[in-house]
This record gives sequence, C-alpha cells and structure tokens, in this order.
Amino acid sequence: MVRDNRQDSAYLFDAICQVRRVGAAVIMAAANTEAMNEDLREISSQVASDAHAVVVCYQAGWHQRGKGLRLLEIISLLPLPPYSPELNPMENIWDYLRGNKLSGCIWNSYEAILAACKDAWLFLVGDLDRIDSIAHRSRARVKL
Repeated sequence: MVRDNRQDSAYLFDAICQVRRVGAAVIMAAANTEAMNEDLREISSQVASDAHAVVVCYQAGWHQRGKGLRLLEIISLLPLPPYSPELNPMENIWDYLRGNKLSGCIWNSYEAILAACKDAWLFLVGDLDRIDSIAHRSRARVKL
C-alpha cells in the first residue's frame, strides 16, 4: 500500500433515499454545525414536494438540536443510540465508498481530495440500483 505522511481531510456529508434511489451530498472542510446545516439544506432540495425527510444521525455535537443546527420544516432528525452504527444504512454507503473509491490513494492537493470525493459520490448516485443494493439492510420482523 502506498504511504504518505501528509494529512488533510475533507468530509462528505451525505444522505440517500433508498425508496426513491436518490442522494444528496456536500463536501466540507470540517465536520461541524455549519457543515451539517449546509447538508440539511442540500437534503431539503432533494425531498419530494409532498414528503418529509427523516435523517438518521449519530449523537455527534454537530447533530444536536439547539446548538446552532437549523432544522427545516421538511426534515426531522432520528438520533441513534450510542455505539450502534449498524442501525445506520449510510454505514454501508461509507464502507462502499472507502473500499472502492477512496482508500489506498494519495492525492497531490486538497483540490484533488475534493475532486475524488465528488467523483466517488457521482459514481455512486450514477447507478440507481447501486444505492438500493448497498443501503439495503435486512431487518428481523416479529409477528404478534
């Protein structure tokens, strides 16, 4: 594996709708409330006019209501319990992007990192069936 000791990061804030097989994403320089607000604006632009979005999120500081997070009327947050990433279907998306598009690479500039994130996202959402197949989670169903 190629190794480079330089470090720089970009954060891909993303969301998908498995039913409609669409996604929304923003690439930000930091993971903070400002970035989350930008992500919520992008998600809201993709919500069908007669729908309401539920965004599954962790208990990260930038996911917290009342700390500068601006929720739009068409979006609700569904916080996950601590230490339960398996409940978030986006984990499959992130694993897929890291494993297929964003790992084992060295980029020569921050702009190249941003371009790689954008290309990875466009690759994902360019294949509608890919969103459904990767994000799908089997759940146990109990009949009463």
